[in-house]
Amino acid sequence: MDLIVPEWPAPPWVRACCTTRAGGVSRGPFASLNLGDHVGDDPEDVTRNRAILAHRLALPAEPLWLTQVHGCDLAEVGSAAAGCTADAALARAPGQVCSVMTADCLPLLLCDQDGRTAAAVHAGWRGLVAGVVERAVQGLGVEPDHVLAWLGPAIGPDAFEVGPEVRQTFVCADPGAESAFRPRGETQWLADLFALARQRLARAGVTRVYGGGHCTYSDSRRFFSFRRDGVTGRMASLIWLDPSG
Repeated sequence: MDLIVPEWPAPPWVRACCTTRAGGVSRGPFASLNLGDHVGDDPEDVTRNRAILAHRLALPAEPLWLTQVHGCDLAEVGSAAAGCTADAALARAPGQVCSVMTADCLPLLLCDQDGRTAAAVHAGWRGLVAGVVERAVQGLGVEPDHVLAWLGPAIGPDAFEVGPEVRQTFVCADPGAESAFRPRGETQWLADLFALARQRLARAGVTRVYGGGHCTYSDSRRFFSFRRDGVTGRMASLIWLDPSG
């Protein structure tokens, strides 16, 4: 199994990783470690993939799998039901596992510097505009300068083509967002999700930001990409507080 582990100065009991497409049993466009149960894959294969992941990571509990809708709702692990509608998950106790699934959108992992709280965020452009990053940072319940953030694999700035309405939405909310867009042709723009997320984090007071740079679109061997393939699987980004310390 090919896992991406954040390189960030989180306490050692803050465990986190992002999966790639390798290491599972799914076939066809979902090959092989598809963790999404909503994309048309064989449900039995998805169940097996999730079990493989849980065993490989020695997860202390079943992750809170969300129904993601590109919004800004935050679900607290331990009180929210599996499959609840939200785009961020928050853990306040050891043994609670946060997860988000992506295939071009940006997965964002957060924790406080003392390792007491953690969150996983699904941050596509709609979620960024809606304020999902700010909502998750606020949910941690600590001063923003105590927050660590890690940016996982997402569609890169040379591949994410958007229309002028997307750029205008960001620029209207923050004129500084203009720097995250480059013109492509006469009417389209290339958007930098990593830069937009860093801007949102900075506005929320978070400056200790790590990761970023893995492009899901350009690396078909390693990553699923909805924009590239249409029918495809989903990676998962997970974070939890290890109960063994």
